[in-house]
Amino acid sequence: MIDLTGKTAVVFGLANKRSIAWGIAQKLHGAGATLAICYQNERMRAEAGDLIHELPGTSGFQCDVSNDAEIESLFAALKEKFGKLDILVHAVAFAPAEDLKGEFINTSREGFRIAHDVSVYSLIAVSRGAAPLMTAGGSIITLSYYAAEKVVPHYNVMALAKASLESAVRYLAWDLGPKNIRVNAISAGPIKTLAARGIGALGDMMKAHAERAPLHRNVDQLEVGGTALYLASDLASAVTGETIYVDCGYNIMGF
Repeated sequence: MIDLTGKTAVVFGLANKRSIAWGIAQKLHGAGATLAICYQNERMRAEAGDLIHELPGTSGFQCDVSNDAEIESLFAALKEKFGKLDILVHAVAFAPAEDLKGEFINTSREGFRIAHDVSVYSLIAVSRGAAPLMTAGGSIITLSYYAAEKVVPHYNVMALAKASLESAVRYLAWDLGPKNIRVNAISAGPIKTLAARGIGALGDMMKAHAERAPLHRNVDQLEVGGTALYLASDLASAVTGETIYVDCGYNIMGF
């Protein structure tokens, strides 16, 4: 059994009970980690707050990861409250709805910018904020998807953002390795999250995954959380710069 007692984790991207961040938070909390959970804005505060109360000892913080001042303020608050950090979970992705519909060739310049700013640059920004607090080393975990390397119709500009995210994971792993900070991505199969609902034909995507994956089913949030728990622990002490698939084996199939 993995024991994270004495470890402090900050989790970005909690929106509701369907969030992958929620599955990860439950697993980390169950292993004994002290949690700080971040929600995007005042509008999301109420729902996130209800979930935070389900995990005794967990603290909530507001942080819009597209705002450098809010990121700076957050990590100052985390330093004051906890002193150090051991684990960071980045479960953040967004692209404008209009850029997730229709043909990829019609991607707008602004949609491209927003998708990469919120979904990719934010990982770099929060990692930069966390690194000085990871005085005993640490684990940074983000979330990707198979569309980073293969064409998934309707995923459009978000696919490019995920490809960029996986590259960022490798570069951050190289930069932070001397500090014993590991950086990895989990490529999860499709899950009905708030963010995923913006992708066209999500139901068809999930049906195809369940039919073609070797395990003949889809993955759930707690299974992704289990892999995050492994990556957060000393069992993964030599694993960094990787993208680990948690998709019931779908990615190995040719057709």
